[in-house]
Amino acid sequence: MRQIGATAHALAYIVIANRSFTDVYQWGRRTRPLNLAAEIQHRLLPVSLACEAAQFTVAGALEPATHVGGDTFDYVVDRDTMQLSVTDAMGHDVEAALLATLAVGALRRARCAGAELEVQALEANRAVIDHGRRGFVTGQLLRISLLDGTTQFVNAGHPWPLRLRRERVEEMVPEVDLPFGIQPRTDYRVQRLDLQPGDRLVMLTDGMLERRAVEVDLPSLIVRTGKLHPREASRALVAEILRAHGGHLQDDATVMCLDWHGTHQVTRSADAGADLAEASAPE
Repeated sequence: MRQIGATAHALAYIVIANRSFTDVYQWGRRTRPLNLAAEIQHRLLPVSLACEAAQFTVAGALEPATHVGGDTFDYVVDRDTMQLSVTDAMGHDVEAALLATLAVGALRRARCAGAELEVQALEANRAVIDHGRRGFVTGQLLRISLLDGTTQFVNAGHPWPLRLRRERVEEMVPEVDLPFGIQPRTDYRVQRLDLQPGDRLVMLTDGMLERRAVEVDLPSLIVRTGKLHPREASRALVAEILRAHGGHLQDDATVMCLDWHGTHQVTRSADAGADLAEASAPE
Protein backbone atom coordinates (compact mmCIF):
# COMPACT_ATOMS: atom_id res chain seq x y z
CA MET A 1 0.00 0.00 0.00
CA ARG A 2 2.90 2.38 0.71
CA GLN A 3 4.33 1.72 -2.75
CA ILE A 4 0.92 2.27 -4.36
CA GLY A 5 0.53 5.50 -2.40
CA ALA A 6 3.95 6.77 -3.44
CA THR A 7 3.26 5.91 -7.08
CA ALA A 8 -0.11 7.68 -6.99
CA HIS A 9 1.54 10.72 -5.39
CA ALA A 10 4.15 10.89 -8.15
CA LEU A 11 1.50 10.40 -10.84
CA ALA A 12 -0.56 13.24 -9.36
CA TYR A 13 2.40 15.61 -9.77
CA ILE A 14 2.81 14.49 -13.38
CA VAL A 15 -0.87 15.15 -14.12
CA ILE A 16 -0.81 18.55 -12.39
CA ALA A 17 2.35 19.60 -14.22
CA ASN A 18 1.10 18.55 -17.66
CA ARG A 19 -2.65 19.11 -17.76
CA SER A 20 -2.32 22.79 -18.64
CA PHE A 21 -0.63 21.81 -21.91
CA THR A 22 -2.79 18.96 -23.16
CA ASP A 23 -6.42 17.86 -23.53
CA VAL A 24 -5.55 14.18 -23.06
CA TYR A 25 -6.65 14.16 -19.42
CA GLN A 26 -9.94 15.82 -20.34
CA TRP A 27 -10.57 13.12 -22.93
CA GLY A 28 -10.21 10.55 -20.20
CA ARG A 29 -12.41 12.37 -17.69
CA ARG A 30 -15.36 13.23 -19.90
CA THR A 31 -17.98 10.59 -20.56
CA ARG A 32 -19.90 12.83 -22.95
CA PRO A 33 -19.27 16.12 -24.80
CA LEU A 34 -20.05 19.33 -22.93
CA ASN A 35 -22.34 21.95 -24.44
CA LEU A 36 -21.03 25.51 -24.71
CA ALA A 37 -22.51 26.68 -21.41
CA ALA A 38 -21.07 23.70 -19.53
CA GLU A 39 -17.66 24.23 -21.14
CA ILE A 40 -17.61 27.87 -20.00
CA GLN A 41 -18.77 26.88 -16.52
CA HIS A 42 -16.15 24.13 -16.30
CA ARG A 43 -13.34 26.56 -17.20
CA LEU A 44 -14.40 28.92 -14.40
CA LEU A 45 -13.69 26.33 -11.70
CA PRO A 46 -10.30 26.16 -9.96
CA VAL A 47 -7.72 23.89 -11.56
CA SER A 48 -7.91 21.54 -8.58
CA LEU A 49 -11.22 20.94 -6.81
CA ALA A 50 -9.51 20.30 -3.46
CA CYS A 51 -6.63 21.79 -1.47
CA GLU A 52 -5.00 20.88 1.85
CA ALA A 53 -2.76 22.84 4.19
CA ALA A 54 -1.85 22.67 7.86
CA GLN A 55 -4.61 25.13 8.74
CA PHE A 56 -7.43 23.91 6.49
CA THR A 57 -8.77 21.46 3.95
CA VAL A 58 -11.19 22.69 1.29
CA ALA A 59 -13.00 20.96 -1.57
CA GLY A 60 -15.92 21.66 -3.85
CA ALA A 61 -18.34 19.75 -6.04
CA LEU A 62 -20.67 20.99 -8.77
CA GLU A 63 -23.39 19.01 -10.53
CA PRO A 64 -24.71 21.04 -13.49
CA ALA A 65 -28.40 21.01 -14.29
CA THR A 66 -29.76 19.75 -17.60
CA HIS A 67 -29.64 23.42 -18.61
CA VAL A 68 -26.58 24.92 -16.89
CA GLY A 69 -27.61 27.32 -14.12
CA GLY A 70 -24.46 29.42 -13.71
CA ASP A 71 -23.04 28.04 -10.45
CA THR A 72 -19.33 28.45 -9.74
CA PHE A 73 -16.92 28.16 -6.84
CA ASP A 74 -13.36 29.35 -6.41
CA TYR A 75 -10.56 29.47 -3.86
CA VAL A 76 -7.01 30.74 -3.56
CA VAL A 77 -4.25 30.48 -0.95
CA ASP A 78 -2.01 33.49 -0.48
CA ARG A 79 0.94 34.05 1.82
CA ASP A 80 -1.13 34.74 4.94
CA THR A 81 -4.75 34.14 3.91
CA MET A 82 -7.05 31.75 2.11
CA GLN A 83 -10.07 33.04 0.22
CA LEU A 84 -13.02 31.27 -1.30
CA SER A 85 -16.23 32.17 -3.07
CA VAL A 86 -19.45 30.52 -4.21
CA THR A 87 -21.59 32.28 -6.83
CA ASP A 88 -24.85 31.58 -8.64
CA ALA A 89 -25.75 33.50 -11.81
CA MET A 90 -29.35 34.15 -12.82
CA GLY A 91 -30.77 32.21 -15.75
CA HIS A 92 -29.66 29.11 -17.61
CA ASP A 93 -27.33 27.97 -20.36
CA VAL A 94 -24.95 30.39 -22.11
CA GLU A 95 -26.60 33.51 -20.63
CA ALA A 96 -25.97 32.26 -17.09
CA ALA A 97 -22.45 31.09 -17.97
CA LEU A 98 -21.56 34.54 -19.33
CA LEU A 99 -22.94 36.24 -16.21
CA ALA A 100 -20.89 33.88 -14.07
CA THR A 101 -17.81 34.71 -16.14
CA LEU A 102 -18.30 38.42 -15.45
CA ALA A 103 -18.65 37.91 -11.71
CA VAL A 104 -15.80 35.43 -11.30
CA GLY A 105 -13.51 37.46 -13.57
CA ALA A 106 -14.17 40.65 -11.60
CA LEU A 107 -13.63 38.89 -8.26
CA ARG A 108 -10.36 37.33 -9.42
CA ARG A 109 -9.13 40.60 -10.91
CA ALA A 110 -9.77 42.50 -7.68
CA ARG A 111 -8.34 39.69 -5.59
CA CYS A 112 -5.13 39.54 -7.68
CA ALA A 113 -4.75 43.31 -7.17
CA GLY A 114 -4.76 42.73 -3.40
CA ALA A 115 -8.19 44.30 -2.85
CA GLU A 116 -10.05 43.85 0.40
CA LEU A 117 -13.20 41.74 0.47
CA GLU A 118 -15.55 44.73 0.26
CA VAL A 119 -13.76 46.04 -2.84
CA GLN A 120 -13.93 42.61 -4.47
CA ALA A 121 -17.69 42.62 -3.97
CA LEU A 122 -18.00 46.17 -5.32
CA GLU A 123 -15.98 45.24 -8.41
CA ALA A 124 -18.18 42.20 -9.07
CA ASN A 125 -21.28 44.35 -8.70
CA ARG A 126 -19.91 46.98 -11.09
CA ALA A 127 -18.98 44.35 -13.71
CA VAL A 128 -22.44 42.77 -13.67
CA ILE A 129 -24.15 46.19 -13.73
CA ASP A 130 -22.04 47.41 -16.66
CA HIS A 131 -22.01 44.25 -18.78
CA GLY A 132 -24.57 41.83 -17.41
CA ARG A 133 -27.61 42.89 -19.47
CA ARG A 134 -29.78 43.35 -16.38
CA GLY A 135 -28.87 39.98 -14.94
CA PHE A 136 -27.68 39.38 -11.39
CA VAL A 137 -25.42 37.01 -9.49
CA THR A 138 -25.70 35.92 -5.85
CA GLY A 139 -22.53 35.10 -3.98
CA GLN A 140 -20.60 34.54 -0.80
CA LEU A 141 -17.01 35.63 -0.23
CA LEU A 142 -14.88 34.36 2.65
CA ARG A 143 -11.35 35.30 3.72
CA ILE A 144 -9.56 33.59 6.61
CA SER A 145 -6.25 34.67 8.10
CA LEU A 146 -3.82 31.75 8.29
CA LEU A 147 -1.96 33.59 11.05
CA ASP A 148 -4.69 34.15 13.63
CA GLY A 149 -7.85 32.58 12.16
CA THR A 150 -9.89 35.77 11.90
CA THR A 151 -12.57 35.67 9.23
CA GLN A 152 -14.14 38.16 6.86
CA PHE A 153 -17.39 37.32 5.10
CA VAL A 154 -19.66 38.98 2.53
CA ASN A 155 -23.10 37.65 1.60
CA ALA A 156 -24.60 39.01 -1.62
CA GLY A 157 -28.12 37.59 -1.64
CA HIS A 158 -26.93 34.01 -1.19
CA PRO A 159 -28.22 31.12 1.00
CA TRP A 160 -26.67 31.10 4.47
CA PRO A 161 -23.78 28.69 5.12
CA LEU A 162 -24.02 25.72 7.46
CA ARG A 163 -21.52 24.92 10.21
CA LEU A 164 -20.83 21.46 11.61
CA ARG A 165 -19.44 21.61 15.14
CA ARG A 166 -19.26 18.60 17.47
CA GLU A 167 -21.74 16.62 15.34
CA ARG A 168 -24.28 19.42 15.39
CA VAL A 169 -25.23 21.45 12.30
CA GLU A 170 -26.20 25.07 12.68
CA GLU A 171 -27.29 27.56 10.03
CA MET A 172 -25.11 30.65 10.28
CA VAL A 173 -27.16 33.81 9.74
CA PRO A 174 -24.99 36.80 8.82
CA GLU A 175 -26.54 39.90 7.30
CA VAL A 176 -27.50 39.56 3.63
CA ASP A 177 -26.80 42.32 1.09
CA LEU A 178 -28.12 42.66 -2.47
CA PRO A 179 -26.87 40.31 -5.21
CA PHE A 180 -24.29 41.59 -7.66
CA GLY A 181 -25.97 43.51 -10.47
CA ILE A 182 -29.12 44.80 -8.75
CA GLN A 183 -28.16 48.38 -7.87
CA PRO A 184 -25.16 50.46 -8.98
CA ARG A 185 -24.63 51.91 -5.52
CA THR A 186 -24.67 48.99 -3.13
CA ASP A 187 -22.75 48.69 0.12
CA TYR A 188 -21.40 45.27 1.04
CA ARG A 189 -20.90 44.64 4.72
CA VAL A 190 -17.82 42.71 5.80
CA GLN A 191 -18.80 40.48 8.71
CA ARG A 192 -17.18 37.86 10.93
CA LEU A 193 -17.96 34.15 11.07
CA ASP A 194 -17.41 32.10 14.20
CA LEU A 195 -15.01 29.33 13.15
CA GLN A 196 -13.14 27.17 15.64
CA PRO A 197 -10.60 24.39 15.06
CA GLY A 198 -12.49 21.22 14.17
CA ASP A 199 -15.40 23.07 12.50
CA ARG A 200 -16.65 22.24 9.02
CA LEU A 201 -18.21 25.07 7.02
CA VAL A 202 -20.54 24.12 4.17
CA MET A 203 -21.29 26.78 1.56
CA LEU A 204 -23.87 25.91 -1.06
CA THR A 205 -26.13 27.26 -3.80
CA ASP A 206 -29.93 27.25 -3.88
CA GLY A 207 -29.92 24.18 -6.13
CA MET A 208 -29.12 22.23 -2.95
CA LEU A 209 -32.31 23.55 -1.34
CA GLU A 210 -34.95 23.88 -4.06
CA ARG A 211 -37.71 21.64 -5.39
CA ARG A 212 -37.18 17.96 -4.58
CA ALA A 213 -33.95 18.79 -2.73
CA VAL A 214 -36.10 19.82 0.24
CA GLU A 215 -36.82 16.11 0.69
CA VAL A 216 -33.17 15.58 1.63
CA ASP A 217 -32.34 16.02 5.32
CA LEU A 218 -29.23 18.05 4.60
CA PRO A 219 -28.16 18.68 8.22
CA SER A 220 -28.32 14.95 9.02
CA LEU A 221 -26.39 14.15 5.85
CA ILE A 222 -23.70 16.67 6.80
CA VAL A 223 -23.37 14.99 10.19
CA ARG A 224 -23.19 11.51 8.63
CA THR A 225 -20.43 12.61 6.24
CA GLY A 226 -18.59 14.61 8.89
CA LYS A 227 -15.71 12.12 9.15
CA LEU A 228 -15.12 12.05 5.41
CA HIS A 229 -12.54 14.17 3.64
CA PRO A 230 -14.23 17.36 2.32
CA ARG A 231 -13.73 16.07 -1.23
CA GLU A 232 -15.73 12.93 -0.53
CA ALA A 233 -18.27 14.76 1.64
CA SER A 234 -18.96 17.33 -1.09
CA ARG A 235 -19.51 14.58 -3.64
CA ALA A 236 -21.80 12.68 -1.28
CA LEU A 237 -23.96 15.76 -0.61
CA VAL A 238 -24.34 16.57 -4.31
CA ALA A 239 -24.98 12.92 -5.19
CA GLU A 240 -27.85 12.74 -2.71
CA ILE A 241 -29.48 15.84 -4.22
CA LEU A 242 -29.06 14.35 -7.68
CA ARG A 243 -30.68 11.11 -6.51
CA ALA A 244 -33.63 13.04 -5.05
CA HIS A 245 -34.20 14.58 -8.49
CA GLY A 246 -34.08 11.25 -10.26
CA GLY A 247 -30.78 12.10 -11.92
CA HIS A 248 -32.05 15.25 -13.68
CA LEU A 249 -31.50 18.58 -11.93
CA GLN A 250 -33.52 21.68 -12.76
CA ASP A 251 -30.84 23.91 -11.20
CA ASP A 252 -27.12 23.46 -10.60
CA ALA A 253 -26.20 21.91 -7.24
CA THR A 254 -22.94 23.21 -5.77
CA VAL A 255 -21.20 22.64 -2.42
CA MET A 256 -17.94 23.78 -0.89
CA CYS A 257 -16.72 22.10 2.30
CA LEU A 258 -14.08 23.82 4.41
CA ASP A 259 -12.50 22.05 7.37
CA TRP A 260 -10.77 24.54 9.66
CA HIS A 261 -7.92 22.88 11.59
CA GLY A 262 -6.65 26.01 13.35
CA THR A 263 -3.56 28.16 13.00
CA HIS A 264 -1.30 26.14 15.33
CA GLN A 265 -1.88 22.71 13.80
CA VAL A 266 1.19 21.78 11.79
CA THR A 267 0.30 18.17 11.01
CA ARG A 268 -2.94 16.28 11.11
CA SER A 269 -3.42 13.62 13.76
CA ALA A 270 -2.98 9.92 13.05
CA ASP A 271 -6.73 9.43 13.42
CA ALA A 272 -7.43 12.16 10.89
CA GLY A 273 -4.92 10.58 8.52
CA ALA A 274 -6.69 7.25 8.89
CA ASP A 275 -10.03 8.91 8.14
CA LEU A 276 -8.51 10.52 5.05
CA ALA A 277 -7.13 7.20 3.83
CA GLU A 278 -10.47 5.52 4.36
CA ALA A 279 -12.41 8.34 2.67
CA SER A 280 -10.04 8.36 -0.32
CA ALA A 281 -9.98 4.60 -0.81
CA PRO A 282 -11.82 3.33 -3.91
CA GLU A 283 -15.06 1.47 -3.36
